[in-house]
Amino acid sequence: MKRNRNYYIRKIHRYLGIFIGIQFIGWTVSGLYFSWTDIDEIHGDQFHHEHVTTHSPRNLISPAQLDSTIGISSLELRYINHQPHYWVNDSLLYNALTGQIKKGITETEAAEIAQNHLVKNLEILKTEWITETDNHHEYRGRPLPAWAVHFEHPENLTAYVDARNGNFERVRHSRWRWFDFLWMFHTMDYAGRDNFNNWLLRAFSVFGLFTVLSGFTLYAVSSKTFLKTTSKLKKNK
Repeated sequence: MKRNRNYYIRKIHRYLGIFIGIQFIGWTVSGLYFSWTDIDEIHGDQFHHEHVTTHSPRNLISPAQLDSTIGISSLELRYINHQPHYWVNDSLLYNALTGQIKKGITETEAAEIAQNHLVKNLEILKTEWITETDNHHEYRGRPLPAWAVHFEHPENLTAYVDARNGNFERVRHSRWRWFDFLWMFHTMDYAGRDNFNNWLLRAFSVFGLFTVLSGFTLYAVSSKTFLKTTSKLKKNK
């Protein structure tokens, strides 16, 4: 009976270890990567232009002079390549000097916006028009449509500009992509990466606990030292 008990505990421990071992490696490797990287560098702060251009708006028309039929509920003053614009109701863009409506950001403007926000001497390889992204895209969850501006750089640098209002959204690079890939393994959210409450993660966490407990149990039932100690304690009682 004792031999059968040890045999089954050992077998359970072995198969649990094989079952969750790969995921344990994923957790360990990703954790090591996270702890040895600078999160600011992952965000791409080192690629941002340190000099912030300030503007002193002059001769702006009153928002009341814009189309009276739109019913302004929100308004922001934005500069697109040093030209002031009103971003109205999160949907309409007007030149703040002339009141003329602007139909989105051109490819040339997007390239200039990206270059203005990033360090100098970056050569543009190509620009890309994006209208949709899936859950694994590096620009997922951000405003669309957008311009992706790809630069000649060892880290495959890509900047994203909102094509509606010219807002500089994100910069992505190789280290961020590795971080994002390993983050998927860490959270076990293989659909969207950021859901910590998914059932797969919960199940593997429980299985991991069972693996550790089965290891302790296996030690307890097979260690001569442990058995002798427990036997002595029982006799003393």
